[in-house]
Amino acid sequence: MSGHRIPAGIVNAREAQAAFALVRHPPSPELRPFVDHHWVLRWDLTGRPSHEQVVLPNLAVNVTFFRDAAGAFGPGKRPFRYVVAGTDHGIGVRFRPGAFRAFLTGPVTMISGGSVPLADLFPGAGPVTESVRNATDDFEMVRRCEELLLAKRPVLTTAAKTAIEAVETIAAEPAITRVGELSSRTGLSQRSLQRLFADHVGAAPKWAIQVYRLNEAAARIAATERPDYAELATALGYSDQAHFIRDFRSVTGWAPTEYARLNRVQEQESRREQFPGGRQV
Repeated sequence: MSGHRIPAGIVNAREAQAAFALVRHPPSPELRPFVDHHWVLRWDLTGRPSHEQVVLPNLAVNVTFFRDAAGAFGPGKRPFRYVVAGTDHGIGVRFRPGAFRAFLTGPVTMISGGSVPLADLFPGAGPVTESVRNATDDFEMVRRCEELLLAKRPVLTTAAKTAIEAVETIAAEPAITRVGELSSRTGLSQRSLQRLFADHVGAAPKWAIQVYRLNEAAARIAATERPDYAELATALGYSDQAHFIRDFRSVTGWAPTEYARLNRVQEQESRREQFPGGRQV
């Protein structure tokens, strides 16, 4: 079921496209059980203001190789913010939720909402980071990153596979809106799910379900000119709109109307840049 509903979570996607280029690359067969994809970021803002990119919370661990952000970043409950300025590039590895436990000496909760320097996890990370810094080819960066990861000789345990399958069950079945429903679907007790997710995912099952529901809500709001919030709340399994609004704010940091306005304002600004004088099409 890998690949179902992978939250992108990029806020102000239109503005982001104007600030940097993002390209995703599939992992090698050896790393496919662990990695969703590699992502390469390049930007040239010479003579232009810096850009702060916001990414909504998700369940993935990302290992990144950037000048000022080289580390393993765990799943968090707040939007992630990163400033790009000048000219630079880097690469990140997005792990399948549940799979990064193979690279840690403890539960994934140890990096939830935070990060660990690469050197603390991967011997030889320094030269790899430097080679990524000097690379001009995406595939050279991917190759060096994969060599570093494979040197750990990761093993996907039975528990890790169960955790990955549980998350992908949530991703594949939007009708799952309660932990009890996930318990019934997976055949695991709610207590077992709690322990499994703490160890391998780094987030509670309830939060995992919320992340998928609210990332989907954010994507629909951004793609709709006039969102019907009551209809959206019902489609996502909420019994009332107020509950949906509270959950949406808790995950994204914005109320649904604020998030919609943010995307509409961005769209208008982009059009004004393309058509000086404010002429719109």
